[in-house]
Amino acid sequence: MERLYEVHEEKHDFPGILGSIDCMHWVWEKCSVAWKGQFKRGDHSHPTIMLEVVASYDNWIWNAYSGVVGSNNDINVLNTSSLFESMLNDNFTDIPYVINGVEYKRGYYLADEIYPQWASFVKAYSSAADPKSKYFSRKQSKARKDVERTFVEDNGFNISDNNWVYEPVQNMQTTWYDRCEEYKARTKELHDREVHERLRGDLVEHVWAIRAQEKEEEEEDEGEE
Repeated sequence: MERLYEVHEEKHDFPGILGSIDCMHWVWEKCSVAWKGQFKRGDHSHPTIMLEVVASYDNWIWNAYSGVVGSNNDINVLNTSSLFESMLNDNFTDIPYVINGVEYKRGYYLADEIYPQWASFVKAYSSAADPKSKYFSRKQSKARKDVERTFVEDNGFNISDNNWVYEPVQNMQTTWYDRCEEYKARTKELHDREVHERLRGDLVEHVWAIRAQEKEEEEEDEGEE
């Protein structure tokens, strides 16, 4: 996770990125006639199976969830996937990072407009009016293409150079009631819209400050020439 933070910030100027999330429809050419109704949507001419993926800068897939019938959308898939299962079950290591002077306890995923306003998602503004928000939205959309490229033909690029060892967190013995209360608290934390807005606002200021610094350096270089 620290390696992902480091490389994503270097590549996209966004601290705290764990990856980009999106769904795609896989055509099921030999779907049985009896099942075609539930695996087909009006915007697709063939039956499909949906695939949810989280991918990093190098098109490496870190999380995949598939098999949902093609009549669903990205939100239906998210609500049944195991993406946040480890966090909700307290098997997730929090690695904090700082944006615009504010510390956040865990990373986030870049997502498109259909995803909910949760603390773990950062989306572009659907109707950005000021220059800062417009610039941020362009940067977010460009960075989110990591997952879109992953859906395209492999071309030998989906080989990760991250060497990592998974060490599961060992939960302490607690009562069933305590585990339920902790699960509810973590769910509330995951769905926190205030954190979502605060995080996005801090990212707007962060990338805008980088842009201003780069422009200042360019002007200085032009002056020296």
